[in-house]
Amino acid sequence: MNQSGLHKRIGVVMGGISHEREVSLKTGSAILKALQEGGYQAKGIEVSADICQRLLDEQIDVAFIALHGRWGEDGTVQGLLELLRIPYTGSGVLASALAMNKIKAKEIFLYHGIPTPEFIIPQEEALEEPPFPPPWVIKPASEGSTVGIGIVMDYKGLEEAIRHARGYDRQVLVERFIEGKELTVGILKGEPLPVIEIAPKGGFYDYQAKYTPGQTEYLCPARISDQMQDEVQRLALKAYHALGCSGCARVDLLMNGKGEAFVTEVNTVPGMTETSLVPKAAAQVGISFLQLVQIIVEEASLKIEEGAG
Repeated sequence: MNQSGLHKRIGVVMGGISHEREVSLKTGSAILKALQEGGYQAKGIEVSADICQRLLDEQIDVAFIALHGRWGEDGTVQGLLELLRIPYTGSGVLASALAMNKIKAKEIFLYHGIPTPEFIIPQEEALEEPPFPPPWVIKPASEGSTVGIGIVMDYKGLEEAIRHARGYDRQVLVERFIEGKELTVGILKGEPLPVIEIAPKGGFYDYQAKYTPGQTEYLCPARISDQMQDEVQRLALKAYHALGCSGCARVDLLMNGKGEAFVTEVNTVPGMTETSLVPKAAAQVGISFLQLVQIIVEEASLKIEEGAG
């Protein structure tokens, strides 16, 4: 452990005003508890309209971002911290914004030759049938935690699913449903952690399956060959770098019955309770929750250099 880090004042920035506020509070509380038990000078800072003044008043040396969703994971708070010159954890402004918008992220994946499920962006004027067969996954472009997501089996249900998703975001995408394994890869210190397989008992990893105890099984190592594990980790790291991410992140993928893997999204502020996926994967390689939090703190930085440009 870097002993100098113990003398820094760390603000765990949590809560916020997105649909994922409650999840963020759980993440932030777990991080705060670990830091305090590890001897750090850490304090929780709940985000509200006065966040700028709060950050200045607390005189923190490092901001540990534990916000999920919009106004926290999308580059907004990262930009504020850059202006205030407070080093922070995770990715910078641009990478955060790109990763949060699933449409922009997928366009970048395609540019870099990273496989991602086919998709269309439905227009408000006319409902077009996707050029790929159902089932279709309908997602708000900029929500996390499977908020607003739906699966439809035919054209009849498409309009209602799109309307529901638009209740969370004006931008929506319709994606090809990939039947197979759901996988996720944590990235730590620029290296991929072991692959976790997500096996929801109801067949679909929606908000309820994600946050209801006992609804989903998490398998680490995943039930895939060593060769496929290497390929999934390679794709995850490629997606991470394509978006320009830094610090700890988590990449979600799907694998079909042919063993082909597709990147669906990158989470720049992954859940960080002791039962979350990145801590589970880190534990597989002997990294405790406290050690994981310490590594993330030590990687905190400003991403925009003074005098550059």
